[in-house]
Parts: sequence; C-alpha cells; structure tokens
Amino acid sequence: MKKWVRAALAAALVAMSAGAMSAAEARTVRWAASGDPNTMDPHSQNVGTVSMVLQQIYDTVISRGPDLSLRPGLATRWEQVEPTRWRFTLRQGVKFHEGESFTAADLVFSIERALQPTSNYGIYVDTVERAVAVDDHTVDVITKVPDPIIPNKFGSLFVMSRSWAERHNATRPQNTRAREEMYTVRSTNGTGPFRMTVREPDVRTVMVRNPDWWGWSVDEGTPTGNITEIVFRPISSDATRVAALLSGEVDFVLDPPLQDLNRLRSAGNVRVLEGPEVRTIFFAFDTSREELLYGDQRGRNPFRDLRVRQALYHAIDINAIQRTIMRGQSVITGTLFPQQVNGYVREEDVRLPYDQNRARQLLTEAGYPQGFGFTLDCSNNRYINDEQICQAVVAMWARIGVRANLNAMPLAPFFAKIQRDDTSAYMLGWGVPTLDALYSFQSLLATRNGAQGDGIWNYGRYSNPRMDELIQRMKTESGGTRLETIREALRLYREDVPHIPLHHQVIPWAMRANFSIPHVANNQPYMKWARME
Repeated sequence: MKKWVRAALAAALVAMSAGAMSAAEARTVRWAASGDPNTMDPHSQNVGTVSMVLQQIYDTVISRGPDLSLRPGLATRWEQVEPTRWRFTLRQGVKFHEGESFTAADLVFSIERALQPTSNYGIYVDTVERAVAVDDHTVDVITKVPDPIIPNKFGSLFVMSRSWAERHNATRPQNTRAREEMYTVRSTNGTGPFRMTVREPDVRTVMVRNPDWWGWSVDEGTPTGNITEIVFRPISSDATRVAALLSGEVDFVLDPPLQDLNRLRSAGNVRVLEGPEVRTIFFAFDTSREELLYGDQRGRNPFRDLRVRQALYHAIDINAIQRTIMRGQSVITGTLFPQQVNGYVREEDVRLPYDQNRARQLLTEAGYPQGFGFTLDCSNNRYINDEQICQAVVAMWARIGVRANLNAMPLAPFFAKIQRDDTSAYMLGWGVPTLDALYSFQSLLATRNGAQGDGIWNYGRYSNPRMDELIQRMKTESGGTRLETIREALRLYREDVPHIPLHHQVIPWAMRANFSIPHVANNQPYMKWARME
C-alpha cells in the first residue's frame, strides 16, 4: 500500500474513533521552526530538534510538568527497593497508536534498545545492567551501581512497541552517522497525545490528536489542551518565518529572530513569551590528536596547551556578543550549566576576563607568537544566532593573530560531521533534560572509553583522569557528599578550560494572540497543553 494511502487511512480511522472531536471543534495549530528533525527514531538522536516532535508522539517512562518536575507517565509509581534495583509500576489500559497494548515487555525492550551501540540515548541508561519484567505491569531495573537519579533519566526515555519494532526490523536504533535508512526514520508508533499521519522531511510533519491517550483523562494540575491537529513546517529563513506568523500563515514560531522581537511585540495579533532555557552555548576543541585535522601547524595541536585555550577565552568580548548579537537575550556564564540544574555553584560561575593583551602574551608563551589557523565548525540554524556568534568570535580571535576559518552549515550535516569526530573545533549548545549536573559532565567531559554514556558528546575527546574520577563518584554518591564532588568538578572545569562557555540562552516564543501554550525551560512546546481559541 502506498505511503500516502496509509497516511490517509490512519487519519480517517482517528477521525472516526469514538473520542474524536467533531469538525466544529477542530483546532489546528500551524507550527514553524528553523530546523527539521533528521530522524523519527526515538533512540537515535538525542537533540532538541528531534525530541520537540517525538515528545508529541511518544510517551516517556516518567513525565514532566511545565515546571519540569517529575510526574507519573507510563510509570505511575517508582521506588528504589534495593540500592541497585528500581521498581516501576506501569499504567494499565494504554494502547500504542497502531493498537498494541502497552506492557512491561515494551519498557524492557525500550531500555535494551537505548543500550544499543547505535543509540544516542545511552546516557539515560548508562548504569543499567538489565531490565526484568516482573509481571505485565511491573518492571525491575537492576543497575551496576546505586543510581539515585534513574527517575530523572527516565523522564527522557521514549517507549516503543516491541512487536511493532520487530515487525519492521527496527530492534536497534538507526545509525545516523552512517546515514542509515530504516523504517523508523520516517514512521512512528507511540502511545502519546498525537499520532503522526504525514512525514515529508524538510517540508512538513502532520500529527493528529490521539483521542485514546491516557493523559486526557488524568488530572495533572495543568489545563488540558484542545489541539486536534499539528502541522509542523521547517522554515529556515528568519524573515519568512516572521512574515508567516504576522500574516496568519502559521500560528506558532518556536525560534523567532531576536532582531524582530520588538516588531512582533508591537503587532496587535501576536504575543511573545520569554524565559530562560536550560541550555549553555560553548566552544569545544580537539584536545586529543597530535595534529589537528583542520589546522595549519604540521605535527602540532595548539589546543592541547592550556595557555592556548586560555588565550582564546581571554580574546572573547562576551559583553559585546550579549549586547549586539543576542540583544540582551542571554545570561553570560563561565560554567557548564545554568542555575536550574542540581549542582550549580555560583562561586564557580566566573569567566576569564576579556583581555587581548593577556591573550597575545599566552599565545607567545605557548610558542605561537604569530598565531595559528584552524577550521571552526558551526551550525547556522540550531541555536539562537549561532552563525552570527561564530562570525563575531572569529573576528575577535583574528585580533590576537588566530586565523579561524568558519565552516557554517545546517544542523543535520553539522551534527553528522562532529559525530564522526571530523572536527578540530566546534560550537555546541547543551541542554540538561535530567536537570542534574551528571548529565553534562558525563556526556561532554568523560573520557570516551566505551562505557555506556561516557563522553557520548565529547567530540573534542577531552580527557582528564581527575575529571573522570569525579564523574564516576557523581554516579553513585548522594546528598552533600555528591554536591561537594560536583563543586570540585566545576572548579576543575573552570581551571582546565576544556570548553569556552559563552552564555545560557533566553528563549522567546512567538504566537498568534488566539493560541496559548505554557513556556517551558527545556524549549520544548508540549502541544498536549496548548489551546486554540
């Protein structure tokens, strides 16, 4: 059966189901953002542009509220019955979109799938030794070591149907590094509030309300949304996205350009919501290779020298970036994550000062009095004004004799490039869905040694034995002891300069006046709470 026929039949079945809203009650939201998900596989790419769509379709083990606090999801209860055993009691009567009943076997399968080598979700199951179905609605998760933050991690773990995955030869996640094609790249089958009916990459994704979703009848303390259809369109041009919103062609823009915010605020038919995001923008460098892949120093890697990294840090006028590029919509930082994250220490949130003379002195001490050259990889449609930030910093580095060639590209090829370790330096934005410090330290700074989740986004291959020791301790410690370990790791981060942190994003959302949705600090629009009046 042709794909468009299947999509039409699926939409018709949903419309005819007993819980579907009548045509008079139909509420369609047309949503636009600069980038499109590069896959629909729920365990392949742990990036915001993918999860913003998948979380409309798939449920996580544990849910989160608009304030990001943990709430019952597919698991209604969880407890640590032993130091290395967590027990999850599952919601009964839940169905996947294609009719399969949700059982413990599906959760066990989803955990095992997230543990596969092609998964980018290993960080959420890194301590898991095995998952066991106690009965149809109870799962025990046995961990290698005591893990006090398993619930935080499972708040980001999507659950799939085992039988559906087996039918479509999708028992492991898509290998995006190899650009693999498989069924889950364009097809979905979740238990969530919306069901995907159309997927046209880089054109549109259509999702319709799942009238049988368990959450419509559960009092979460949050108003239930009335959206019956979502039409998501990637629109890469800032000007075109703004024009579409002002004309009424779209109802919601996730990433309005900062330079247009005042214009949008003054439009009588548009509202702008703003708030801090749990995301930090930083530069990272190849500190592993003896010679850079993309550099002009034969047989040398300047980034392995702390003084070079300090010099590049001193050369950045962060106040100018905040004032001219971010238009005040950023929180300047000198640390790894924002204050919403467990483990944040204000005393360690200190930047190296902007000082070009000191930068030149450090380069000379390091043996680069004439500077050096390298290529900087940067996305141009993932973070707020990402390419403009990179352009500005390249110009600032040029003033101290460092010649950075900017290689800016859309998010899909950008992520594919750095995930192949095909980079010498790059800018990245890092969100913290678990709201715990370990997620950032383990993903970004742990030595990549094959351990599940360790260094999974450490594409500069930074390695420091002391940092590794602290990260391993964070995995098992609790209470004040664990907070002290995090504090020491933040101090080491500040002193060793594995990254150059810039700022935490402040995220504006723009929408038509008749559309409302809770603004959430993870920059994810939860359409289950959205309303169209």
